Amino acid sequence: MFDRVIAPSLLAADFSQLREEVQRVERGGADWLHLDIMDGEFVPNISFGPAVVSAARKHTQLLFDVQLMVRRPAVFIAPFVEAGADSITVHVESQHVGGVRSTLALVRGHRCKVGLALNPDTPLTTVEPFLDAIDLLLIMTVHPGFGGQTFIPGTVEKIEAAYVRRAALGLDFRIEIDGGITGETAASGLLAGADVLVAGTWLFRAPDMPTAIRDLRILPGRETTPIKR
Repeated sequence: MFDRVIAPSLLAADFSQLREEVQRVERGGADWLHLDIMDGEFVPNISFGPAVVSAARKHTQLLFDVQLMVRRPAVFIAPFVEAGADSITVHVESQHVGGVRSTLALVRGHRCKVGLALNPDTPLTTVEPFLDAIDLLLIMTVHPGFGGQTFIPGTVEKIEAAYVRRAALGLDFRIEIDGGITGETAASGLLAGADVLVAGTWLFRAPDMPTAIRDLRILPGRETTPIKR
């Protein structure tokens, strides 16, 4: 059975107090720090680059879960690895020179965990050919590009379908959900089969982050026994 992972999204932090915010996440009991990288092309917003990731890396030992919401992910991989990424997720909808599998292999070649993301309107069948090459499947539960959006209920069916497909194929990738995650929406995603929760606004604006993280950790979920590769 997978241990549940709570991954606060740095996008919702106060960047004027980067060190304090990163350390607050770690003290709060989070497992990973999620880092949303936006280029203004793939999504209509720009977030931050390797320099911010490198600065944050100096203040925590948390796993850095980098999501590249960028048009051409291959050119971003090496800079973010050098900045401190432990896991890099690329979008199946991005432009992949040589194909999606080539980009995934490039991430793996940098000795990083490999993730593949898909947007709410992208069918699960689009990522199925690559499930054997990843450590993490990120199912976006909002349209990417902005924090503070509302969870899209229709994505729950996709989460459950991914859970069922993983078991059928005997694979052990994690299922991560990101977008509009609160105590209520997290419960829906967990019961559908998710095991990694990315939460931004809800966690950073909580009156007490450690309590909010504990609340996410004790929600009921769907058990699974992954087959190790």
